[in-house]
Amino acid sequence: MPKTPLLTVDIIIRMTDLPASPIVLISRQNPPHGWALPGGFVDCGETVESAAVREAAEETGLKVSLVELLGCYSEPTRDPRFHAASVVFIANAVGEPRAADDAKEIRMVLPEQAPSLVFDHDRIVDDYRRYLKTGLTRAIGR
Repeated sequence: MPKTPLLTVDIIIRMTDLPASPIVLISRQNPPHGWALPGGFVDCGETVESAAVREAAEETGLKVSLVELLGCYSEPTRDPRFHAASVVFIANAVGEPRAADDAKEIRMVLPEQAPSLVFDHDRIVDDYRRYLKTGLTRAIGR
């Protein structure tokens, strides 16, 4: 088998039942510690879409509806532990998120008020803010 990057998903969960549709962040229970978007590894035999829905439910307790693919993030140094490529989705949810699985705490914030995030999640949230303004997803090679 060839050695390849690990495949992950991250989800920008918009709480559409709240004013201004804040997004959900998790405080990571495992290293690297810090605030992040919900997400995790794609299991063998699983689609990236199914993985995103599963990871959102596992970490936040929310049933999400995937809206759009924001982009694929594959910078080799995006994860300090190993090379991982992430497929990032925008999703809608309603209800009360709760921290579970790898998440020790939940925070809902407006995208422009997000704290500093681990991995390359600051870049992902920046791209999401650009998407909100322009309707365009991430440009390749930026």
